[in-house]
Amino acid sequence: MSIANETARPAVDWRSVEVTRFRKRRYAADRRLQFYGMGAIVIALGLLAILVTSLISTGYSAFTQTMVTVPIELREDQIDREDPFSANWRTILRDSLKKLTPELEASQERDYFALFTNNAQFLVRDQVVKNPQLIGTTVSFTFPVADPVDQLSKGNIDRNQPEQLRRVNDVQIAFYDKLSEQGAISVPFNWSLFFNADSRFPELAGLAGAISGSFWALLVCFLISFPAGIAAAIYLEEFAPKNRLTDLIEVNINNLAAVPSVVFGLLALAVFIGWFGMPRSVPLVGGMTLALMTLPTIIIVTRASLKSVPASIREAALGVGASKHEVILHHILPLAMPTILTGTIIGLAQALGETAPLLLIGMNAFITSPPAGFLEPSTALPTQIFIWADSPERGFVSRTSAAILVLLSFLITMNAIAIFFRQRFERRW
Repeated sequence: MSIANETARPAVDWRSVEVTRFRKRRYAADRRLQFYGMGAIVIALGLLAILVTSLISTGYSAFTQTMVTVPIELREDQIDREDPFSANWRTILRDSLKKLTPELEASQERDYFALFTNNAQFLVRDQVVKNPQLIGTTVSFTFPVADPVDQLSKGNIDRNQPEQLRRVNDVQIAFYDKLSEQGAISVPFNWSLFFNADSRFPELAGLAGAISGSFWALLVCFLISFPAGIAAAIYLEEFAPKNRLTDLIEVNINNLAAVPSVVFGLLALAVFIGWFGMPRSVPLVGGMTLALMTLPTIIIVTRASLKSVPASIREAALGVGASKHEVILHHILPLAMPTILTGTIIGLAQALGETAPLLLIGMNAFITSPPAGFLEPSTALPTQIFIWADSPERGFVSRTSAAILVLLSFLITMNAIAIFFRQRFERRW
């Protein structure tokens, strides 16, 4: 008998009971694995739906604002055209408000005037200062009501509760109903949420300062991290010798990509503010801090994209007489740029949502005007959310959720742009 016959295995009976049972167990295991995967996706989508639904249900009311329209007589004997700031705007406003409710008694004035935002007189004054030709006429001004009245209008305060449990008393509810019957109350879209800066009063608070601060900080972050990250990646991938030093640098870059963001905030606080004496709360320092966080991501993505370019392109360029730097700048880098841009946008989107490092460098100050540049104090969207979340007023609860929705919309937009670049310019080899 030959060796082949001695070592030959017996034929498998694929129709036997044992093989059939084994095959059924394998198929069942495959189905269970698919079920576990589908279950994980359903759970993840469910949790995401719960999060988004919670944010929308809490924050949708902040996208509208209860306003009151009041005709105000701007008499020339009360307002000096040369110096409108000297006028008694509080008296001018209150006289006009009294005309809306002639039956107002002296004992009810305090409750009545509390229906309107405390800054109403300044809003009227600022409009007159911008348009002095309004003096001597009667103009209808529209401004927000106070936050408790806004919450009453939106149904967040139950008027059927006992008076001592409500922030709005019965007298104020009666005045509000009368103003509504007169058509003085309206609930338009709250554009001030996007065009106003922060305020102590919820009805006036907006995200303009935070959006501007995030824009300047991301601009500084991009201008630093994008060229520096690409240059470092090109050197490490194309020029650096392979030795222990470059291996150590690569390991550290990979480790820095996983370092918690609060560590970068502490580093910025010690170096930029402590050693260099740079000002706190400015987008320049915030952008430099975010650049430190984004650099490792851009370097890693750029090196991976450079590696993905086929070696035949390098060889062909070298074969026609191109130098090494011409090969990189004219052939390799343009082909890798779509992937680099995608990684950069994703890194900037991650930086946009960072809060801890910005808190440590002071970008959570109370700033009442948007910054005009990266050297003026400002907040950012994540820190503005942190500030509002810590405020006790009911109006800031909805504004916090609305600000989170605005931040999420920016993040989704940036990720959508990254996906567009990837699908539009990506090449498959």
